[in-house]
Amino acid sequence: MTEKVGTTVVHRRYVPYAHAHYAGNLVDGAYSLALFGDAATEVCIRTDGDEGLFAGYSGVVFHAPVHAGDVVEVTAVVVRVGNRSRTVEFTCHVVCRGVADVSVSAARVLDPPILATSATGTVVVPAPVTPR
Repeated sequence: MTEKVGTTVVHRRYVPYAHAHYAGNLVDGAYSLALFGDAATEVCIRTDGDEGLFAGYSGVVFHAPVHAGDVVEVTAVVVRVGNRSRTVEFTCHVVCRGVADVSVSAARVLDPPILATSATGTVVVPAPVTPR
């Protein structure tokens, strides 16, 4: 099972304006958490051949805002493997952001990216089926 430790999944997504909930086109923190769930699903598929279930978070920190028009990159890394549980560390970085003062559609790549959200979560997968 130790070969599962270090398994990494990366997702990138454009944040649509339809997801803005607050002034300044701010997106709620739950947006990052939903992306963490998607990445966790892929982690479980890759490590165990099953979508698994998200059991919970042991910590979530919102470091910086995410805005509509951003491109975010979510990374999930398996850091611990139990019999059926996997502890996963998540990060969400803003890698591109709009530049409204240039034009309504201008954007730039951020170097370095901005850490928006980090979390540690636990996923659970079914016990392996033993052939009869």
